[in-house]
Amino acid sequence: MSARSLMVMGTASDVGKSVVVTALCRVFARAGVRVAPFKSQNMSNNAAVCPGGGEIGRAQAVQAQACGLEPSLDMNPVLLKTQSGMGCQVVIRGRARFQMGVNDYARYRTEAWPEMVSSYNNLARDFELIVVEGAGSAAEINLRHRDIVNWEIAKLADAPVLLVADIDKGGVFASIVGTLELLAPEERRRVKGVLINKFRGDQKLLEPGLRFLEQRTGVPVLGVIPWQHRLGLPQEDAAMLDGIATRPGDQPIAIGVIHLPSISNYTDFQALEDEPDVAVHYLSDPGIAPRLDVLIIPGTKNTVGDLKWMRATGWENFLVRHRRAGGWVLGICGGYQMLGRRIIDADRVESDTVQTIGLGLLEMETTFETGKITDRIRAMHLSTNLPVSGYEIHSGRITGVPASRALFRLTHRDSIAVNELEGARSDDGRVIGTSIHGMFDSAGFRRNFLDAIRTSKGLAALKSAPQDDADANRRTAFDRIADALEASVDMRRIAALAHIKSAFT
Repeated sequence: MSARSLMVMGTASDVGKSVVVTALCRVFARAGVRVAPFKSQNMSNNAAVCPGGGEIGRAQAVQAQACGLEPSLDMNPVLLKTQSGMGCQVVIRGRARFQMGVNDYARYRTEAWPEMVSSYNNLARDFELIVVEGAGSAAEINLRHRDIVNWEIAKLADAPVLLVADIDKGGVFASIVGTLELLAPEERRRVKGVLINKFRGDQKLLEPGLRFLEQRTGVPVLGVIPWQHRLGLPQEDAAMLDGIATRPGDQPIAIGVIHLPSISNYTDFQALEDEPDVAVHYLSDPGIAPRLDVLIIPGTKNTVGDLKWMRATGWENFLVRHRRAGGWVLGICGGYQMLGRRIIDADRVESDTVQTIGLGLLEMETTFETGKITDRIRAMHLSTNLPVSGYEIHSGRITGVPASRALFRLTHRDSIAVNELEGARSDDGRVIGTSIHGMFDSAGFRRNFLDAIRTSKGLAALKSAPQDDADANRRTAFDRIADALEASVDMRRIAALAHIKSAFT
């Protein structure tokens, strides 16, 4: 190993570790440092596909982009994808290996740990600096004997640790002191600095508390990072989605996304959120849904279970009323599978139910197979010849779609040329389904989709509206959070901790 390392841990989940790592990656990359992210184990249903296939956590893919890199399997060698009632799916180096229940930890560690070590060593050979992200709390004492994501990785990388705490939740001083008190002496010695995140207000009022922390713990506070509204980055935790409306409900187009219990890849809709004439609502309860033009059933890690949940909570009845009123329906991946006639899972790949009747809005059915498709794709929208790019992550295979009802023609899977029909639409074109995640990042297709909704309502199309480049928007977001970090933390001292010759004055 040759790379230096720097590790970011937190006092709890959702304190902003992923964003801090992303910002650090961007700051170091802008300073000319060859930097890469690493997280040994991520637990998330929000995944990304790497070049050549294989999936990793989307947070690490975003961090790679902040470094100016393509994501690689080494950056997140183990991804755990929760499946309600079935434990979690263990994805190692991009491929699903097995379902893990509560009694399978020994097998998990045996298979996962060598891959984590190998992946870290691969990155350390190729880069100057590895910014490592921990998981959950740094002081999960009940899980310490099973740790292969926090302190075991810090030891492997010989990494100095920055401890991040979220002041917006309240109790920040207790969370920092308590976390440090619960660490073993050798762990505590690795903690070289504290970052307080999501601060609102006058920092002068915080100064007595900062002095107390340093005197009580002996660990310096290296920065107070301000609250940043609408980061413009894909979020990892779906819990924050529920009940969110991205804009006031008086926009010309109202889109509802059903917040399924096992929702996945909800970053599909970020580009829609940024459109000037769209309000996106994330909804669990159909009883509080506003008037919607489009109802989206998103991807899910538990297609059958979430379909049963939709029926139990009234979403199927809502969907029937929505269609009768002329509303649009879009299903993506698992949501697409729900829209067909039936779902067959004879091998119990995703559920214990062999056959499930679907919503019956599209002429197709789904059969689950043990092998998972994980491809980057390029396609053409058949109705308009507009290009679309995105990715597929699914075990279900779609059959029965009439060629006249296909939505896209796939032209490439990764770098391999193909000629495949994909997706489906109803006779009136207002029910559509596809397995392609990320299609709305294609600006021309996105605007055409929204303009079709506008014209169906008697509104003029916005063909001249700016067609933003999603990648360019993300680069702007990276620079924005990097600027905020540089303005609020002592980057000179942080670079010194990683033994990086400082470009920060």
